[in-house]
Amino acid sequence: MSEEVVQWLAEIRTLKQQLAQLEGDRNAAQESAAHWRKLYNIEARQRREEAQLARQESQLLQAKLEQVEEEIPALSMEDIEAAIKAEIAALETPEAVKEKLITVIRERDRALEALKSEQDNHIETRRSLTAVIGDTIDQLTRMRNEK
Repeated sequence: MSEEVVQWLAEIRTLKQQLAQLEGDRNAAQESAAHWRKLYNIEARQRREEAQLARQESQLLQAKLEQVEEEIPALSMEDIEAAIKAEIAALETPEAVKEKLITVIRERDRALEALKSEQDNHIETRRSLTAVIGDTIDQLTRMRNEK
């Protein structure tokens, strides 16, 4: 019987070690989840602040636009077309036309590059946040399955 008690004690010791290991793993997973949650919250706060600043800037620009629209009479398509034709007519030499075309193309390219950059940043942020959420869910699922 004493051999049986020793065997039971050894089994209890082994189970305690396994329990301690599992608790350590669980604690590590919880710390990791807390870390990722903190990073997610920081990123979310930054995005909210950026969105708020963008809204404020948009409101400011809208107010400026309304002010300018009040100061300048509304232009019809004919007026716009006439202004474009006048600007083209002012370009008297082929070199002036080339310079104007180069300027317009550069402005267009800068605008396209800025748009592409913003789209890439948006996609990367979405991927990062999706990966973090997926990892957290996987860890939580593993923790539940281990219980």
